[in-house]
Amino acid sequence: MRDDELGGVGASLEREAPPGAWTLEVTALLAGVPVPVRLGVRSWGRLSAARDNAVLVCHYYTGTAQAAGVGGAPGWWSPLIGPGRAVDTGRYFVVAMNTLSNVQARDPGVVTTGPDTGHPDGQPWGGRFPAWGFADLHRLQAELLRSLGLARWHAVIGPSLGGMQALQWAARAPELAPRVAAVATSPCAGPVLRGAFGPLLRDVAPTGGLEAALRLISFFGLGADGLEATFRNADFAEYLRSRSETASLGHILDLARVVETHDLHAVLPRAELFSRWRDAGLRLLTVNIRGDQFFPAHEMRAFAGAGRAAGVAHTHLEYDSPHGHLGCVADTAPFAGLLRSLLDDTLPAGPLPPDPPLAAGEASHA
Repeated sequence: MRDDELGGVGASLEREAPPGAWTLEVTALLAGVPVPVRLGVRSWGRLSAARDNAVLVCHYYTGTAQAAGVGGAPGWWSPLIGPGRAVDTGRYFVVAMNTLSNVQARDPGVVTTGPDTGHPDGQPWGGRFPAWGFADLHRLQAELLRSLGLARWHAVIGPSLGGMQALQWAARAPELAPRVAAVATSPCAGPVLRGAFGPLLRDVAPTGGLEAALRLISFFGLGADGLEATFRNADFAEYLRSRSETASLGHILDLARVVETHDLHAVLPRAELFSRWRDAGLRLLTVNIRGDQFFPAHEMRAFAGAGRAAGVAHTHLEYDSPHGHLGCVADTAPFAGLLRSLLDDTLPAGPLPPDPPLAAGEASHA
């Protein structure tokens, strides 16, 4: 990680891993523009004496760094992260950081930098905010790694947009992320994201505003069955109004733009990517949900098969969830054991048989 890639200013973190919550502060070059970046970070567990047990958890589209429980409030992956759980905080130092343009920018507990946050001149960045991409976010996460005094992550994991970030780590620096788990995502943004969701979002936002954007995200995230089951006896409109209290439309649109650029083959051609992963000894776990309206399972299934044929240690699972895409946070039991095995280096290689459908339950938000 070169200082010039971050504008020549190091992050203001101590070498000793701080507990709980803190803020990464650094001047970063985003699309060539120097930007004073502030991103909230949360952690659980303790860093080992060898500093080799840190797991980076990347959040989904409308998620935040609160991946696990904080002060009695559950996190969006609480069933997976905690003492004795798949990501055992008794063994691992678990770290999560907000993205740039975090959707929940109006939540006073969320620290982020994006179009709706302040420019140095005191006004919001607005349209002046640089068109950053996954390479920029990866560099900021690498700066977090460096600032903690770590040689590498034990693993990088995440669902949806978080899975994209995890795959970007695999493509850009597999030697720094030898174990990667990407749940409910694809190797590249396909026609659903680029040709349907993104354009529809940009169409509805000018007239319907924030609530219309959240309505569209909820529909794609849950699907028709999940939406009907979740709100059969609840007020969907009230749910959207409550979500609007902390969400930023400008950040929703900015993240949608970034999501559409996700493409591992733009980082390295497939043959070179597989060769690098094989040589680095990367262990890759991917999980998809059948019926996911964002990420068709066949995209990753084909990618996993091609990787295994090239000698990559790639384990792939598919399962059913009544919550569609949001099964990645609402129905985590089918892949919890595999995630534990990935971190423990006991993960079996190859495709896995499908799990039976889950019973209906309460879904997290999109």
